[in-house]
Amino acid sequence: MEVILLERVENLGQMGDTVRVRPGYARNYLLPQRKALRATKENLTYFERQRTQLEATNLKRRSEAESVSTKLDGVTVVILRQAGEAGQLYGSVTGRDVAEALGGAGFTVGRNQVTIDRPIKTLGLFDIRVVLHPEVAVTVTVNVARSQEEAALQAERGGMIDRADMEDEEDEAAELAAAAEAAAAETAAADPAELLGEDREDAREDLGA
Repeated sequence: MEVILLERVENLGQMGDTVRVRPGYARNYLLPQRKALRATKENLTYFERQRTQLEATNLKRRSEAESVSTKLDGVTVVILRQAGEAGQLYGSVTGRDVAEALGGAGFTVGRNQVTIDRPIKTLGLFDIRVVLHPEVAVTVTVNVARSQEEAALQAERGGMIDRADMEDEEDEAAELAAAAEAAAAETAAADPAELLGEDREDAREDLGA
């Protein structure tokens, strides 16, 4: 099927180009998304008549997209999922999930603007391309983790962490906290008179010096 492109379409052509595409691609994507018209004589006449307006509209949308891109490019969002010990997710993270996470961060992004070749099925950090306009795209980072703590560690280390290492760090932190509590309790339990005596002895030594 031949269509007239109403805007730039990646790997296909520029606005005004007449290109041949698969019928399913045209019917399911290009035509309903108003990215193209069937290449008929009537539509060619319509396009030439509306070309100036279409170009002005495209320029405005591109400018708006560029404004958003300065804020969105490089943003990181955290998506929490359950996963096994090896980091395999019980399910997956899709483009819709990424769009919703970006929405939660204050950005309006449609599912069809998120480019994911295949669903994410493991924990870790993933660079995802978001197309704001046919001529404007940015990259965001999706941090898939089991908890906010794990997400913070992944961000710090630049990728998925070993579950055993994480548990060792948690155990070490717990041991340090327990040791600090024990030291505080020992100090609190000391004999006040004994402490006072030590203070007096220190004072005598200072005077002697």
